[in-house]
Amino acid sequence: MPRPLVIAHRGASGYECENSRAAFRRALTLGADGVELDVHATRDGAMVVHHDPEIPGYGPIAELSGPRVRQARIANGETLPLLSEILDLLVDLEVWVEVKSLPARHDAALLAVLARGPAPHRTAVHSFDHRIVGRLGKCEPSLRRGILLSSYLEDPVAALRAVGATALWQEWHQVDRVLLDRVHGMGGTVVAWTVDQAVEVGRLTRLGVDAICGNYPDRTRAAVAAASGGRDQG
Repeated sequence: MPRPLVIAHRGASGYECENSRAAFRRALTLGADGVELDVHATRDGAMVVHHDPEIPGYGPIAELSGPRVRQARIANGETLPLLSEILDLLVDLEVWVEVKSLPARHDAALLAVLARGPAPHRTAVHSFDHRIVGRLGKCEPSLRRGILLSSYLEDPVAALRAVGATALWQEWHQVDRVLLDRVHGMGGTVVAWTVDQAVEVGRLTRLGVDAICGNYPDRTRAAVAAASGGRDQG
């Protein structure tokens, strides 16, 4: 059985400021197979990597211009990164873009950033707002996409198919054999988020998840290797 991919949650956010350039660079050095990051659109369609909808001292990202957002600094002193910058940095990794919010008028702007990135085939989108995922898929059918869930659905396959997604991002403690069998049966993949406990990483690895998202990619990788009999197949 292939080992699950190790995805760094907001970069190596257990070590560095989340969604910062430093966190993404650290993920590169710690053996992550991919990263997860968050984006919001400014009022003029700039794609900003940030988790919360507001920037302290500046206001809601959706009401700010791209140049204004670029004046803000995060906790480690860096300026807020643009999605295009991070895609250029992470050319060799899988990049999962969690779209936190996106007015339909900015769909084309996000898709253009993804298409212009150095490795579009390594890039995918996902969201708790499944309507966004469906919209983006209609605009660009070849776009890899997933849905996020924090509840256990009776029919997760129907939720995936409704928006043309193939990856289910399921909160880790709700992942079980039944869920995996259903999603794998339709040719989909399951990503467990966000788990840092080695014992749970081991359980999920043995269960057969396709990827594990955590804040400490080096620790996740070690726990995956231990659960796989000490063989790091990456």
